[in-house]
Amino acid sequence: MIDTIVRLKVTLDDVEPQVLRRIEVPLMIRLDRLHLALQEAMGWTNDHLYEIRAGDVGWGVPDPSWGDGPLDARKARLIDVLEDVRVKTFRYLYDFGDGWEHTIKVERLVDATPGALYPRLIDATGRCPPEDIGGPWGYGEFLEAVADPKHARHAEWSEWISEPFDPNEINIQAHAAALETLARKWSRKTSNKRRKIS
Repeated sequence: MIDTIVRLKVTLDDVEPQVLRRIEVPLMIRLDRLHLALQEAMGWTNDHLYEIRAGDVGWGVPDPSWGDGPLDARKARLIDVLEDVRVKTFRYLYDFGDGWEHTIKVERLVDATPGALYPRLIDATGRCPPEDIGGPWGYGEFLEAVADPKHARHAEWSEWISEPFDPNEINIQAHAAALETLARKWSRKTSNKRRKIS
């Protein structure tokens, strides 16, 4: 089980052009770490709350004041989602205000590649929208405005973003490096735990 890797196809819902990532993660990854891997793969900034949802079960950052809020993502693993809830497709919601919903599909289970670090990025399409833009609807308006100098909000949005924005241009190497940084950090912690146990 420890050496089983899951290839996930992650699609940001309701945006054009398509924003898609394929990542590989350990089957035993904690859901709070899966959240961090998704943040780096997509290009989000981890400034908002999140929920991983399978069926009618959700995991995230628990808040006692919510009552029926999400279960603690630190106490669940991806294997729990796949085996206990018995799903091959689940949801990832980031930023409850903007409502960025992602569909995550399990594409396959594979053996870990010797010497490889996980999580890792396999493929990426489309640039992640800017944070706090107003969700998919706001992103659509933003793209129209920055593409059209005659648009009523062109100057405002262009100044806000401060650099040219091409939704099709993605720095795959930067996303892959960010995931590799997580993988190295987590593998060091695992190695240290093993040494202490020995």
